[in-house]
Amino acid sequence: MLSKDKIARINELARKSKSEGLSLKETAEQKELRQEYLKSVRSSFKNQLHSVKVVDDEGNDVTPAKLKKSKENNNSTLH
Repeated sequence: MLSKDKIARINELARKSKSEGLSLKETAEQKELRQEYLKSVRSSFKNQLHSVKVVDDEGNDVTPAKLKKSKENNNSTLH
């Protein structure tokens, strides 16, 4: 998870970009912070998705094979 300070800085740079524009240094900082934020969001979403199990009306596990494989790959990298 990204710190509150970094999120505040992202928002500050976004506001400044809309109102007066950013310097080259600020543009580079904004790009770097955005990439870090997206990496954090993707990681969080992936972890949440790995906790999903799809079950049909009869109680059978019908989780897509691609998701099962992703879970297995994730678990093998943790050990």
